[in-house]
Amino acid sequence: MTPAERPSESVVLGVLGGIASGKSAAARFLAGSGGVVLDADAISRAVLAEPRTAAWLREAFGEGVLDPEGRPDREAIGRVVFADEGARKRLEGWIHPAVREKIRGGLDEARAAGRSPIVLDVPLLLENDADHGLAGECDFLVYIETDAEERDRRAQERRGWAEGEVARRERVQIPQVEKRKRARYVVENRAGLEELEASLREVLDAERLPH
Repeated sequence: MTPAERPSESVVLGVLGGIASGKSAAARFLAGSGGVVLDADAISRAVLAEPRTAAWLREAFGEGVLDPEGRPDREAIGRVVFADEGARKRLEGWIHPAVREKIRGGLDEARAAGRSPIVLDVPLLLENDADHGLAGECDFLVYIETDAEERDRRAQERRGWAEGEVARRERVQIPQVEKRKRARYVVENRAGLEELEASLREVLDAERLPH
């Protein structure tokens, strides 16, 4: 759908990219003051913080995935589920339905309120589309391009991940080259926030969206 053909309803777009590519910063900029970001990671953290989730995690994976206060430890959970496909699928079977429900609710609320654009910052937007159908809700997709080595460095510095952890986790995802092909726009994030935002302004201008 081109900007000229689009009705005056809320525009929905999805942000794609590898781990630590800058998707969240891009999503916030694209949404601006009039739009809204539906952040799957933030929603997932909220679901993890629910007492019922801690109880389920203890039963499913043992005390090792909880911190000393009995709260879910995201890093410990990640080490378990990304080393064992069965464990990963078990966790996703618990978490994903709750996250999908909250994203769908947020999407409905944003549309009803006339917010635009509505930006989906959903890491597995394409991988799990058969379950949630969110990619099909998007008018277009934006891919954030960052070198794999830089993304790995960022994850080590900002998340405390081991070297090579980004590549290990992405092995269970759709290849980046495929995600890039699905996007209407490819935006480079190699030279800092100023360049990223300048490129994102071009996307907003092309789609006749405010910024």
